[in-house]
Amino acid sequence: MRIGIHVGHWEGQPHDLIALALEAERAGMDSVWTSETWGSDALLTLTWIAARTERIGLGTGVVQMPGRSPASTAMAALTLDHLSGGRLRLGLGVSGPQVAEGWHGVPFDHPLERTREYVAIVRSVLRRDAPVTAPGPHFPLPLPGGQGKPLKTNVRPLRTEVPIFLAAMGPANVALAAEIAEGWIPFLYSPEKAGVFEEAIAEGRRARGRGMAALEVAPMVPVAIGEDLAACRDALRPLLALYAGGMGSRRVNFYHALATRYGYGQAADAIRDAFLDGRRSEATALVPDPMIDELCLVGPAARVCERLEAWRAAGVTTLLAKVDEVETIRALAQAAA
Repeated sequence: MRIGIHVGHWEGQPHDLIALALEAERAGMDSVWTSETWGSDALLTLTWIAARTERIGLGTGVVQMPGRSPASTAMAALTLDHLSGGRLRLGLGVSGPQVAEGWHGVPFDHPLERTREYVAIVRSVLRRDAPVTAPGPHFPLPLPGGQGKPLKTNVRPLRTEVPIFLAAMGPANVALAAEIAEGWIPFLYSPEKAGVFEEAIAEGRRARGRGMAALEVAPMVPVAIGEDLAACRDALRPLLALYAGGMGSRRVNFYHALATRYGYGQAADAIRDAFLDGRRSEATALVPDPMIDELCLVGPAARVCERLEAWRAAGVTTLLAKVDEVETIRALAQAAA
């Protein structure tokens, strides 16, 4: 199992993304990944990191598909892969209804169809074997009834097969990731309950066919390392409350649904209701300790070292440690060694 770091999205935080990336590179970690919400841009922050590093792998975890056309994402990936010397792994995600419709003004309907079309166009651009055409209905190229004609990128890609990872949590989305992507990025992934995804992954692999490389499993895992276990748990509690309670609506929240599948349904309901009612401190306090212990790497280094074995046993290929301090990277590298 390889270990990379996930530095999240930039919001003017006090931590220095470059310092984190350089420490991870010095420690021999596999990769550094960035994300975006409705503020900072994952590709721009990753480009900034790429310019200051030399060897470490680079990943987006994830680029929001509603925010860019497939061709725009392919252009950015092609460019960054060149500039970084072929270090890019392109992570994509459908985001959620609040961000898609409330921020980007793009419908959130038919997410599976949209994802399949989107990935197919990105791959077609990168292959550069013919002018790009797509039947739609969500991303038709060229635009029906318009004046454009099919185009082929005027820049030859460094690699025609940039690895594509999909963020997915629901069974149908996980199956799609296993079918059409090189890798899968889950969040709030339980190594003890990895079996809840087995049927979906098997379905996707059957659809993909034989002879394909094994699916990369790269969960993003919150990390807090320190001697005071209670303090470490409290450091991660707001993050879990945000996702289980606030990343979506009362009707659609993938993380709430996942926590329910893990057996935390009653707690997830209470967290969601408190969070969406504006009682965020209460929502944070409602996150149970066992949920944090199961979904995160938390506590003294020796405890974290023991927990890493559970992730290895679950078949994780690259653990993406969500960190915001250089000291955490050092402690994690020592634990992993």
